[in-house]
Amino acid sequence: QVQLVESGGGLVQAGGSLRLSCAASGRTFSNDAQGWFRQAPGKEREFVAFLSRSGDWTYYADSVKGRFTISRDNAKNTVYLQMNSLKPEDTAVYYCAVYINLSTILSTEGYRYWGQGTQVTVSS
Repeated sequence: QVQLVESGGGLVQAGGSLRLSCAASGRTFSNDAQGWFRQAPGKEREFVAFLSRSGDWTYYADSVKGRFTISRDNAKNTVYLQMNSLKPEDTAVYYCAVYINLSTILSTEGYRYWGQGTQVTVSS
């Protein structure tokens, strides 16, 4: 059984930083690509960042480019999202997921095995 567990969320002031973690069990992350998405209240889940299986290619939403960094530690079977220069509009529940190539990397339809999410709240 595949399980993803996100952690690291919390309350932070604008301009601050957080590092989210996504630990996997039942699946080897180095065999997959992963993505981070987020969902704010009343909004659809939106793409944030993508990391290729090889780990040498990343892609970011324009809204987070230059501020967020996705990475992976294969030994720990964990994917990270380093978030710097946080803004109030970054407030959302953040989810990690495994990309299974059924759709584009920007669409939730391309992913399976979602975590339960971790809340990030950025105060102004």
